[in-house]
Amino acid sequence: MAAATLTTLEALEESGFVKDDDRAALEAVAARYAVAVSPDMAALIDPDDLDDPIARQFIPQSAELVILPDERADPIGDHAHSPVEGIVHRYPDRVLLKAVHVCPVYCRFCFRREMVGPKGDGTLSGAALDAAFAYIAAHPEIWEVILTGGDPFVLSPRRLADLMRRLAAIDHVRIVRFHTRVPVVEPARIDTALVAALKESGKTVYVALHANHPRELTPEARAAIGRLANGGVTLVSQSVLLKGVNDDPQVLAALMRGFVEARVTPYYLHHPDLAPGTSHFRLTIEEGQALVASLRGHLSGLCQPTYVLDLPGGHGKAVVAASSVQDDGEGGYRIMDFRGQVHAYPPRGD
Repeated sequence: MAAATLTTLEALEESGFVKDDDRAALEAVAARYAVAVSPDMAALIDPDDLDDPIARQFIPQSAELVILPDERADPIGDHAHSPVEGIVHRYPDRVLLKAVHVCPVYCRFCFRREMVGPKGDGTLSGAALDAAFAYIAAHPEIWEVILTGGDPFVLSPRRLADLMRRLAAIDHVRIVRFHTRVPVVEPARIDTALVAALKESGKTVYVALHANHPRELTPEARAAIGRLANGGVTLVSQSVLLKGVNDDPQVLAALMRGFVEARVTPYYLHHPDLAPGTSHFRLTIEEGQALVASLRGHLSGLCQPTYVLDLPGGHGKAVVAASSVQDDGEGGYRIMDFRGQVHAYPPRGD
């Protein structure tokens, strides 16, 4: 009999994963935010390690009840840029299509934690999905559709194929991107039927794979990624910089190298968003800049993600990596190399 996803405090306790003595606090956390740990992720957790980086991502903590004044239920302004249900149109040439709001696992740092899960916004109704596709079709500036949520790969291959066929009918949409954790947290879902469904539209398909620690890239996950890559899907990564998970130069380097070895191009490294109850995951931007700078020069250029911050209120992403270039005040520059040494560069030409 296959192992079940852990969705209750009782199940987590029986597995030895709950170490917080404040049961009342954990019950309050579980009542507010969805809980799910897939069998693949549960198998990676060391129950004897209180600082296990996999457990930290998925096991509820009483610290989630600490809500800071700057934290907000919609930290990146999805609702402010949602012209119709299920669509977020923040940037001119692309939209998010949130067809589903459930996930195979629930990350404790999720920026949509108030929207996802059994008590979240739910799967789009047929009428709402029709309105979302009508919006995409009516806006010829939309070049890319990004399916997110929730995790779109929880949908069956049949439903994914239906979505792709509907996108195929919209000529100005050329790129379809899926944001998912499934190849890592439930790799068996990535089968031939799912890969075939992604190619149904004839569009160029990208998958943005979310993983935060090199241990997540198990042999099973790498095999699932390989099935996508061999099926003609281009993969890029997205990770969140998390205190106690990957805020270490060696761990971050191993993660980025693991992506590249698995044919996933490092794309975004996100500074954590101001979601409620997530302050225990957040580093300062200066700490993040130092970690990202530690990758430069020491790792292949193939392994360099872009360090970004989603501005609160829906104002989009900003690159927050520290600049290695400074004006020297005399028409030239002072440029820092990857070892931290500063070099003069000639003045600008007229």
